[in-house]
Amino acid sequence: MIDPNADRAVFRQLADLLRDRILSGKLAPGEKLPSELRLTQEHGLSRTTVRQAMAILRSEGLVVVDRPRGTKVRTTEPTETVTLRKGDTASTRMPSPAERRDLDLAEGVPVVVITRADGSTELYPGDRTRVGR
Repeated sequence: MIDPNADRAVFRQLADLLRDRILSGKLAPGEKLPSELRLTQEHGLSRTTVRQAMAILRSEGLVVVDRPRGTKVRTTEPTETVTLRKGDTASTRMPSPAERRDLDLAEGVPVVVITRADGSTELYPGDRTRVGR
């Protein structure tokens, strides 16, 4: 339930509500979220408020916008394990637009940067990569 009198911003409350539905499985991977219009009518919110909530979920990598079909729960991809060797390091950062395209990353998904002992670097999608030794 969204409470306009609560201390928490209404758009954050809506994002929390939708996030809970996604993480609980009530909204399954690949399933469409309710339209902006439906969410505005259901919860008595403005379209701007709904868009702010969706932006949060996109930035968290939970949903993807599939224009013109709508917003869907992001499907999980198989993961790849990258092995670190002695002297290698791993870090994460947000990708550039070109890296996002090259690695087919949704908005809000970081890249894993592996810096090898010889100084070379490798980029991997953060949502589909595990780092091991």
